[in-house]
Amino acid sequence: MQESVSVEDGPRQRVLAVLASEQAAGSLTADPAFGRRLDRYLPLLTGLFRSLYGSRPDWQDQLAALVVQAARSWQERSPELKALDTEREARPQWFQSNGMLGGVCYVDRYAESLEGVRASIPYFKELGLTYLHLMPLFLAPEPHSDGGYAVSSYREVNPKLGTMDQLRSLAAELRDNGISLVVDFIFNHTSDEHEWARKAAAGDPEYSGYYWIFPDRTMPDAFEENVREIFPENHPGSFIQMEDGRWVWATFHTYQWDLNYSNPEVFRAMAGEMLFLANQGVDILRMDAVAFIWKQLGTPCENLPEAHTLLRAFNAVCRLAAPSLLFKSEAIVHPDEVALYIDPAECQLSYNPLQMALIWESLATRDVSLLAQALERRHNIPDGTAWVNYVRSHDDIGWTFADEDAAELGINGFDHRRFLNSFYVNRFPGSFARGVPFQDNPRTGDCRISGTTASLCGMEDNPAEAVERILLAHSVPFSTGGIPLLYLGDEVGQVNDYGWAEEPGHGEDSRWVHRPHYPAEQYRLRKDPSTPAGAVYAGLRRMTEVRAGTPELAGTHLVDFETHNRSVLAYQRPGGPGNGTRVLVLANFSDSPQALPAETFGGFAPAAVDLLSEAELQLDAGITLLPRQYLWLRVTPV
Repeated sequence: MQESVSVEDGPRQRVLAVLASEQAAGSLTADPAFGRRLDRYLPLLTGLFRSLYGSRPDWQDQLAALVVQAARSWQERSPELKALDTEREARPQWFQSNGMLGGVCYVDRYAESLEGVRASIPYFKELGLTYLHLMPLFLAPEPHSDGGYAVSSYREVNPKLGTMDQLRSLAAELRDNGISLVVDFIFNHTSDEHEWARKAAAGDPEYSGYYWIFPDRTMPDAFEENVREIFPENHPGSFIQMEDGRWVWATFHTYQWDLNYSNPEVFRAMAGEMLFLANQGVDILRMDAVAFIWKQLGTPCENLPEAHTLLRAFNAVCRLAAPSLLFKSEAIVHPDEVALYIDPAECQLSYNPLQMALIWESLATRDVSLLAQALERRHNIPDGTAWVNYVRSHDDIGWTFADEDAAELGINGFDHRRFLNSFYVNRFPGSFARGVPFQDNPRTGDCRISGTTASLCGMEDNPAEAVERILLAHSVPFSTGGIPLLYLGDEVGQVNDYGWAEEPGHGEDSRWVHRPHYPAEQYRLRKDPSTPAGAVYAGLRRMTEVRAGTPELAGTHLVDFETHNRSVLAYQRPGGPGNGTRVLVLANFSDSPQALPAETFGGFAPAAVDLLSEAELQLDAGITLLPRQYLWLRVTPV
């Protein structure tokens, strides 16, 4: 009787034959560890690659070349990084620890150079950082760098910041101090000055196939029937004309050319850049603009199923050659679509833009209804993944809540966004905020918000209340589960840089108002709790210490809790197996005391402890929270 043959046997045999040929030629050494992972992940990678490229007659050859590329990258990986791979494969939930704390900064503005970052490691350890995201630091042409998001080489550091050797050395020193390095991987597009783009512009047919280039407007017009403009003030539509008359896809700025992932050569080229960075010691890649990476005629070319397939295929390659590398998705899209990128086989980490936006919404309205609804419906994500929760990032604040969610609470989404924009740029009577509009459109009232946390919380107007708002805002990402992320400088209450427009190249982008230079004076005051800088620093350090010592705050799982008070946010963090206690978080977003009666806590034993203050409370007497007060109560369900 003839034995049945799997449909994957052909590709597998092709891959193994090519690997054996490379080994026989001496360019590759057989490695048992790589072989074991190949046995495990090749069927997955084959299925994903077939899904993307199976219509091409050369897809099996492309797959074999990709696996050889991965094997070569593994062979070049350092013993230290291979040891880290082994450690994290044995402890895959390492990033879900309650001891995790993230920080993010621009190298030049915070520390001037990579050497300055290295010199800051003692401070990072004092703060408790375990995760450091350095904003785009690769070679990018000026003035057309888009803040580093127009990459002209993924293998060269911007010489103003340092060298690749220094980055590799910094990664090792961070790792020795328990800090994971995070960098941006801008993989939707390259700069038009990247070597590939230069060759494409010169007419090289191979590299012209790396981008979406067309000889005339026929195909661009067909695509643009369904594709929205992202930066209409920069250029209309999604295509720009090249010097030779051809048209190239540029979703964002004219100098950022979109890569053509329907070409497997592009997939292999970008996998090579990804694995190169992993071998420099990068632990986590922030996958930029994930929603845009796959194009298909007749669709909006955003959030297509193939975008997820691409991410999964890249992930499978990394499981072969850099098993400890993680992906973090950046998808500022509808909340339902954000969640689609979060999966152990896709992006293990994800920014949480909805939580961020609704923290600011709750501070403005003193009403937590939208935030509580989001935590109940949209917070819990698959096992093996985690949110990166933040109060602000390098970017602007956009109001990303779903209109249908708001409508259930009687809120008109359009009108509410206009109110929030007015409030945070100090156009609303009684606003405490000192934000600056970004991409303001006076005709429609639409804009997004720029500003540091301190300035948006009113530091220039009433420092005492601003400190309370800053800590209240951060109490949510520090307690909801995932990795809390600080924009460095916020932990000492840094205010807006009101001279932002005077710096060359910054005048058209108000986001530079919340990207100030290192605030040396405020860091000097951080140990003095009588100052706003010291009060903010002490409050955040206390949260970090308590969180690290509270097992219930590990992982991401959250259980909702109803206070029947629209000003008081509440949720529970359950303990692990065998742990009978929970942490009940209460946060008063109003400017007046809020009393919660005893019956609110009828499901718990009367005795509770606030972990932050170590004060003992009696739940059967009810609880009154002061304005802007938050409590982390250890409680016992009955």
